[in-house]
Amino acid sequence: MTTNTNDTGFFGHPRGLQTLFMTEMWERMSYYGMRALLVLYMTLSLQEGGLGITVASAGAIYGLYTGAVYFMGLPGGWLADRLIGGQKAVWYGGIIIMIGHIILAIPAASTFYIGLIFVVLGTGLLKPNIGAIVGQLYAPEDQRRDSGYTLYYMGINIGAVIGYTVCGYLQVNMGYHWAFGAAAVGMAIGLVQYKMTLSNLGEVAATPTQPLTLKGQKMSWNIIVAFLIIVAGMTYAIYNGIITFDPVPVAQAVAVIFCLIFLGYFAAIYFKGNLNQNEKKGMWALFLICVASACFWAGFEQAGSSLNLFGRDYTDRMLGAFEIPTAWFQSANSFFIVILSPFFAALWINLAKKMITPSYSVKCALGLIIMATGFIVMFFAAQYAASGLKVAPYWLIATYFLHTVGELCLSPVALSAVSKLSPRRFAGQMMGVFVLTYSIGNVIAGLLAGNFDPENVGQMPNLYLQISLFGISVGIILVLLSFKTKYWEQAAESAAQDAEKTAQA
Repeated sequence: MTTNTNDTGFFGHPRGLQTLFMTEMWERMSYYGMRALLVLYMTLSLQEGGLGITVASAGAIYGLYTGAVYFMGLPGGWLADRLIGGQKAVWYGGIIIMIGHIILAIPAASTFYIGLIFVVLGTGLLKPNIGAIVGQLYAPEDQRRDSGYTLYYMGINIGAVIGYTVCGYLQVNMGYHWAFGAAAVGMAIGLVQYKMTLSNLGEVAATPTQPLTLKGQKMSWNIIVAFLIIVAGMTYAIYNGIITFDPVPVAQAVAVIFCLIFLGYFAAIYFKGNLNQNEKKGMWALFLICVASACFWAGFEQAGSSLNLFGRDYTDRMLGAFEIPTAWFQSANSFFIVILSPFFAALWINLAKKMITPSYSVKCALGLIIMATGFIVMFFAAQYAASGLKVAPYWLIATYFLHTVGELCLSPVALSAVSKLSPRRFAGQMMGVFVLTYSIGNVIAGLLAGNFDPENVGQMPNLYLQISLFGISVGIILVLLSFKTKYWEQAAESAAQDAEKTAQA
């Protein structure tokens, strides 16, 4: 595969970025629109049409769901690399996601978790591969890469704004299942757009980068079918009471398992991937970025759980005679990203022109520290809530603003780092390994959210303060290690350039 540095058809970037931008925008519309309602729906009483479960259980289920969404990116990246290629992975993943949202739209509690399982499986195919394809549009030396990822990230958040607005409105005025149905429509629009503009991608990710032999393909498909049968069987057993399911200890166990899988998969590529010394140095730099990412998402993903409940229960949502839907507060993050993304895209390019290029780990550390300061704001807001007052909306808005600035420093930069520093032949799998840090962070976020007992409001300030201090501490450690990581990153970039020259030859 070769990349064309002269392709500037989409705001100075390759035309393929337009296809990926729009597809991810609609997929994220469906995901975030539905995700904003999960904890609210699960904690709503049965009489009001919800599931009527406790905050601790809802937080754990939320963490398991969002963590599983990203965990499935690991096999999703492998499937693209070895069996079907990135383009088909995005297409089939989108179809499965749409089916999941259609199931969620059925007004029956018994189908709720089945719909979530479909969304998990589909996102595992789509999410890691669409991110990896963005990186493959650029040559290793192309300075537009970081800017391209920031623009791509802006598309994600335009979709999130649409999702929060539409689904939040429908939830209040029509009911939860109408909102879930709107998510299905959004994914359908994304699929139509993707198919119509697929030619923009050309041969990028059209075929597997490391195809298996015919025997290997047959064995792999058999394993996939067996896995799906096991998932279906376990779902049936849980619904019929054959297997008991307590989400809190399950989430705790899954957090440990995800960490072990991450370490094992990372070590397998490092020790068994026939990497040269420069590629191994790049892997060390990526490891620290992955640690920063897991810590970041453990705090950031409070948005859909504890901060969401704080907005519903402890925030004054009246604007004159109009009551602001709870889900709309989460759109603040997306609005800020849409507004600030062009500035951050220009920032990294202008710094590079002035020969100022902070290492990826410094950018990620900065993002983690800024995000963590958002919980200092919530520390003071929670003190007001603990005194029995409903707080003004600007406390949540200020927190989401700081979280957004931190996200723009870390998330698009980390995605760019994975695509640039990963050994080229493991690009899809390394993106899957990186997305696994989202899983770890999301499961931990769900467990943390379960500690916010609505019957014990007085504990909230200290819980927010602990999250803040932990994030700041990890960020400072990364800054102290930045001199070493800068050297590792330069070595990895050199290895990537050599691999590109070899491929072109």
